[in-house]
Amino acid sequence: MLIRTSLMLTRVVSVVLLASSAQAQSIVYRCPGPPVLYTDALTAKEAQAKDCKSIEGTPITVLPATRPRPNPAPASAGGGEARGSNEGRIDPNQQRNRDGERRRVLEAELREAEDRLAALQRDYAGGNAERRGDEKNYQKFQDRMAELKAGIARQEADVQALKREISKLP
Repeated sequence: MLIRTSLMLTRVVSVVLLASSAQAQSIVYRCPGPPVLYTDALTAKEAQAKDCKSIEGTPITVLPATRPRPNPAPASAGGGEARGSNEGRIDPNQQRNRDGERRRVLEAELREAEDRLAALQRDYAGGNAERRGDEKNYQKFQDRMAELKAGIARQEADVQALKREISKLP
């Protein structure tokens, strides 16, 4: 009987201690603004003045910072050294072939972009294009001219970008 009473007394004491520790924790507030601030150092009045909301009962997740990966170990002396120094390298002939293929693709894209630019400039005719039959309303004509002008600007930018890419190639 005495053991049962002491066990029950131990349980009651642990429940009381848990309840009091929950009461002892302060309320955490989330305050708006850049940066968002989480704090437990405010009183209820201060939190209300700063428009902070309590996050009572909301789980808070803390993520540890990621650690950088260590550098791979240097190649050991012996047979692995020569092999380790060439890892990640591409054969010069293969690289030349890749560069040549890239140049051909970029030059083909450049020709297509220049053709599209010429067609848009022909349609735009310096802003003096003729009105089409479906453009009885002058606003429709103006809208088409604005679209053509924007398209010309985009195509000119594309042509310049392709020329820059081609100039970077060996």
